[in-house]
Amino acid sequence: MTLDKAIADALRAASTATLTTVLLKKGIRRCWMRGPMPAFNASEKMVGRAFTLRFVPAREDLATPESWASPISTRAAIEDMPEDCIAVIDSMGVTDAGVFGDILTARMKKRGVAALVTDGAIRDAVGVEGTNLPVWCAGVAAPPSVAGLTFVGWQEPIGCGGVAVFPDDVIVADRDGVVVIPAAMVEEVAKAAVAQEHYEMWVMREVERGVPLPGLYPPNAETKARYEAELNKS
Repeated sequence: MTLDKAIADALRAASTATLTTVLLKKGIRRCWMRGPMPAFNASEKMVGRAFTLRFVPAREDLATPESWASPISTRAAIEDMPEDCIAVIDSMGVTDAGVFGDILTARMKKRGVAALVTDGAIRDAVGVEGTNLPVWCAGVAAPPSVAGLTFVGWQEPIGCGGVAVFPDDVIVADRDGVVVIPAAMVEEVAKAAVAQEHYEMWVMREVERGVPLPGLYPPNAETKARYEAELNKS
């Protein structure tokens, strides 16, 4: 699950806004998750491979406190998480039951997990903040997960915030939310994102000089030629 350092650095240098634009140009429209936003210890951008967890609607014979000791449990899933992964939890958008709390996130932090992303809620807010684990979520709720959800497995395809997420896809999370990059496209997206960021920095300088946007962003043929000429000089 290790992500190449050069690719990770390139993605870390690109905003999620840039990444959504790059992915859109490559035909991927559903890549930004609805729901998860920076909530705890999330001041820095996070990049990592997805480790997926899946909940389904609560079923009374399965969603019980006793299920927490089952071999198929969130506790067991945490012990399977590799270092530097980003845990992505499919909570079905349920926000009145907290899928993870302070003890579980503390264990994740201890195991070297990079961050947690969910389209659901987190509980034990003060304690989670104290673990220093970066968390993107859709809210906070006091009730435990079994009050509204049943945990069914990990490391399988899931849906989170309206986006399909497969194990080993790459997650990039910043102040604008969370973007999923398909594993097979990571290298080309990273390269395109670097080029896009470089051009947009040039555009910002042009805007500060008073250049009007039509023909600049997006660029017409004249602007492209001018940009490429300046690029070749540097």
